[in-house]
Amino acid sequence: MTSDASTLRPHGGYRRLRSFQVTEIIYDGTVAFCDRFIDKRSRTHDQMVQAARSGRQNIAEGSRASATSSQTELRLVNVARASLDELLLDYEDFLRQRGLRQWDKSDPEAREVRAVGARRDRTDQSNQTDPSDNRKQYARWLEHADSAVIANTLICLIHQANYLLDRQIHGLERQFVEGGGYSERLAAARLEKRRSQ
Repeated sequence: MTSDASTLRPHGGYRRLRSFQVTEIIYDGTVAFCDRFIDKRSRTHDQMVQAARSGRQNIAEGSRASATSSQTELRLVNVARASLDELLLDYEDFLRQRGLRQWDKSDPEAREVRAVGARRDRTDQSNQTDPSDNRKQYARWLEHADSAVIANTLICLIHQANYLLDRQIHGLERQFVEGGGYSERLAAARLEKRRSQ
């Protein structure tokens, strides 16, 4: 076995990932939203909270798994992405079923929410790990009295997280094809040894 095959990749730095930071805001925002506006006994309440949690947790789990398997990391980040799509539909349903307006991406409100994320992306957030600092940026919308404002803000944040995850997935796919993680390199080394015997 080569030293390359036996080396674990750096892993576990998920708190510095912008995708994780945004999904953490979405998770906290969804818990608060559901407690305020969705019957706690309803299945929808649980499903929305679990979808938001899955978006966040799978990014963290994928980051930890990256040490040993690129394929596992890629699969878990895809699960996070799918969970956020499910949550997006729940927020769209909430607005539609109540006859509330969903912001168009060109609406001033949506552009304002997106501008916060764009500003953050232009500055160095690599050491940003305090979730309360992240949430404060969106507090004026997420603590609003109007459920439509909060739902629309979370929709904007989900779109932002999905964009970040799409980029992350693309990078992970390339990484997997080019070399894989520990498990993939170990399997390749085993096959190479068998061929040489």
